[in-house]
Amino acid sequence: MMRLQKIYHRLTLVPFSPLSLPSNCSLLPLASSLRLTPHNRIAPNFSSMATSRLRNLAPLGAIPAEDGAGGASNGSTSSSATAATSLDYEDESTSGVKYRDPPPDIKDIVDAPPVPALSFSPRRDKIIFLKRRALPPLADLARPEEKLAGIRIDGNCNSRSRMSFYTGVGIHQILPDGTLGPETEVHGFPDGAKINFVSWSPDGWHLSFSIRVNEENSDSSKFRVWIADVETGKARPLFQSPNVHLNAVFDNYVWVGNSSLLVSTIPSSRGAPPKKPLVPGGPKVQSNEEKNIIQVRTFQDLLKDEYDEDLFDYYATSQLVLASLDGTTKDIGPPAVYTSMDPSPDHKYILISSIHRPYSFIVPCGRFPKKVELWSADGKVVRELCDLPLAEDIPIAFNSVRKGMRSINWRADKPSSLYWVETQDGGDAKVEISPRDIVYAQPAEPLEGEQPVILHKLDLRYGGISWCDDSLALVYESWYKTRRIRTWVISPRSQDVTPHILFDRSSEDVYSDPGSPMMRRTQAGTYIIAKIKKDSDERRYIILNGNGATPEGNVPFLDLFDINTGNKERIWESNKEKYYETVVALMSDQEEGDLDLDKLKILTSKESKTENTQYYFVSWPDKKLVQITNFPHPYPQLTSLQKEMVRYQRKDGVQLTATLYLPPDYDPSRDGPLPCLVWSYPGEFKSKDAAGQVRGSPNEFAGIGPTSALLWLARRFAILSGPTIPIIGEGDEEANDRYVEQLVASAEAAVEEVIRRGVAHPKKIAVGGHSYGAFMTANLLAHAPHLFCCGVARSGAYNRTLTPFGFQNEDRTLWEATNTYVEMSPFMSANKIKKPILLIHGEEDNNSGTLTMQSDRFFNALKGHGALCRLVILPYESHGYTARESIMHVLWETDRWLHKYCVSNSSDASEDHDTGRVKENVSKGTTDAESKVVVTSGGGSRELSDLEHEEFNSLPRSSLW
Repeated sequence: MMRLQKIYHRLTLVPFSPLSLPSNCSLLPLASSLRLTPHNRIAPNFSSMATSRLRNLAPLGAIPAEDGAGGASNGSTSSSATAATSLDYEDESTSGVKYRDPPPDIKDIVDAPPVPALSFSPRRDKIIFLKRRALPPLADLARPEEKLAGIRIDGNCNSRSRMSFYTGVGIHQILPDGTLGPETEVHGFPDGAKINFVSWSPDGWHLSFSIRVNEENSDSSKFRVWIADVETGKARPLFQSPNVHLNAVFDNYVWVGNSSLLVSTIPSSRGAPPKKPLVPGGPKVQSNEEKNIIQVRTFQDLLKDEYDEDLFDYYATSQLVLASLDGTTKDIGPPAVYTSMDPSPDHKYILISSIHRPYSFIVPCGRFPKKVELWSADGKVVRELCDLPLAEDIPIAFNSVRKGMRSINWRADKPSSLYWVETQDGGDAKVEISPRDIVYAQPAEPLEGEQPVILHKLDLRYGGISWCDDSLALVYESWYKTRRIRTWVISPRSQDVTPHILFDRSSEDVYSDPGSPMMRRTQAGTYIIAKIKKDSDERRYIILNGNGATPEGNVPFLDLFDINTGNKERIWESNKEKYYETVVALMSDQEEGDLDLDKLKILTSKESKTENTQYYFVSWPDKKLVQITNFPHPYPQLTSLQKEMVRYQRKDGVQLTATLYLPPDYDPSRDGPLPCLVWSYPGEFKSKDAAGQVRGSPNEFAGIGPTSALLWLARRFAILSGPTIPIIGEGDEEANDRYVEQLVASAEAAVEEVIRRGVAHPKKIAVGGHSYGAFMTANLLAHAPHLFCCGVARSGAYNRTLTPFGFQNEDRTLWEATNTYVEMSPFMSANKIKKPILLIHGEEDNNSGTLTMQSDRFFNALKGHGALCRLVILPYESHGYTARESIMHVLWETDRWLHKYCVSNSSDASEDHDTGRVKENVSKGTTDAESKVVVTSGGGSRELSDLEHEEFNSLPRSSLW
């Protein structure tokens, strides 16, 4: 809910599903230790588009490369890492040296060209298609970078590293009948330009974006801001001087009115970066002589010394420049580490946030001292709102927050009115107090002596506000421990109107979700709750947009809702029989005032099991449907795949669900059972009923990401995708205290179901997962070896004593829940793992908790007990894998593992292992100038050369609607 009006404006069409987590969990295997380390380091910077249902409705800005890349680049392998194509899995003489390609039936799907991202103009009269490249080459990831204060910076570009980019922008007019006119290509910039941070001007007449060209040149590799006329497509630089470059480490630029932009630039006076002293001036010392209690999670890429502090200042410091479209510019404010710039809706003021010293060596920059000031539009400081101290002591308990003013934003329904929230519990969620949070409001320039107005007091933790007008706003609060979530109705102008609860429910209970209010764009570019008028009815309504979760799957809907009486009228619902449709945006909000129901127009998406997502306009009163996209099927070879949402029961009575995918033209009675891959990710719940609810739709299109388990449909596998693995802790019970028991019970139920259906061979069922799913995989092989023939664990954490101050949804410390930490850790049960396990990890994993050494140490523990295992470390890759070479090799490793230990499995692997018949008791490897390898199988290993650990970074972001 923070800075919603800005997010709505700059990310014009963005999916709800976050890209920081892979929307389609990828799949990878586990076998003998293989470390690929290219000798030369070249250039990083790319992102992947997650394969969510709305994967082509993407943020206009850059999308950092993290989890789940979208598409691939045909032939984009680098010269130093040519992929081999041999599928002779018995010949591994070169497996430790060259990157490999999977079989063509997998490779062709991954190499399918990506569809463009879409964005509509503020006036809803135009749509732009943002064209993008597919998977980047490894050379893009190999660019040098600095790991500072929890972020990774490309020094040449002066931006976050591994940023994706668009390759072109096409503009289409939306014709009166709803169809699209011919494309006008944005032109005028250099060939090969990389486009980022695309943004509409508030009036929709211009596009702004950044350009970078030659990343090996220190000047042309830096970002320059460009402007394009949307009628002609002609683009030009915003700044006449070629020496003004964007500083894209934090917030980069924002429109201030229709003809000016506030731009964060690299200071013109900045010299060369500081040089690291050859000899340190003294030891590195940290002290806690004050006996403060400071507990922090395992943050990565932190500052390490004074040199790092200086380097962080060097790259993060900006000079703000107010630039007009007519070419005039003006420096405003002093150089500083500005993190956000947020103009008021009337563009008279700017909310400026910055961070400053003293910095910290134990927390990332988001907790550094933070100053928030109110400036006039011409850069004069009006007043300081707060200067928050360093926040190293935020408790690890969920719902704990920073002390002082937070979530400082502009009211979306007012020209220049501020609101914020302040905690009353010192930020500590364990403190019992009422109220817990208070929401305040105040004009930008209050009268002398005018105090902030209390808008609302909350007993749970503040979760945001949806504004409408002086008579209506919705305030959200929630509490993780109980999963309680409440929505309040308040009247911002009338202190004598008592707030009342509109919805009070469990966030886990998806069946009771009433939906969220649809927002409309204002002329100021902010977004507020849309008010609807109906015929001659004097009352005003809002529209609730819901997922429509039911026991048969999601059936999205729109309800016309009377906020005073609670009465609802369903005005739109997704097709239940064949299609899955969702409402993406309101399209009839060009004019101010209440919207007429009979003139309502919305943008919807529509898909089926076999038809990929397309977009439509739906217009009232007859709900006329006009298709506006016609994207080709991304993998026609799987058009006739079979998909079914299955339900089954755990032995303790908990209802479970999963999505079962079967290859095209498969008939169990004719073809018999198949090898099966189970791919999942555990989740915590407070109630059995909520854990058993159905999530998702049987009619959703099967989006296949570049490392998705669904790729193995092309290899004639049955895929059990996302079987629910609920870890339930009812009442005061902590879910993780029975983690292993519930994990095994859920897996047993899933395996029994696919065997009962006759689609999976009992001795050919593999299990896999990414991150917490990898943790799950290792635990299942340790504690349920009778269920699976082998496992694939990707980027996991296996020893919870290395994350002593909490992990995932566990907020107790190691010392508070020692037995739980130990019993949950598959590292502690390495001696029990007898089935083949393939571990894959990015060498530069920056995700909290999943350090690369987790896989290194787990592999050593497995090897120390003679387990059949394989470790693959991917150079330059982070928590999710991005480079084409890396992804293709991951798929090759996975396919090899599944072919060798699943498809070819004909006996009980645990018995074979015990008698020594299945061990890969071979230690072999080769080296060349490009790679250094260790190959270890079974009980033996031989180091062929020293392992070199290169460093690289990847920064996840989320997509927001």
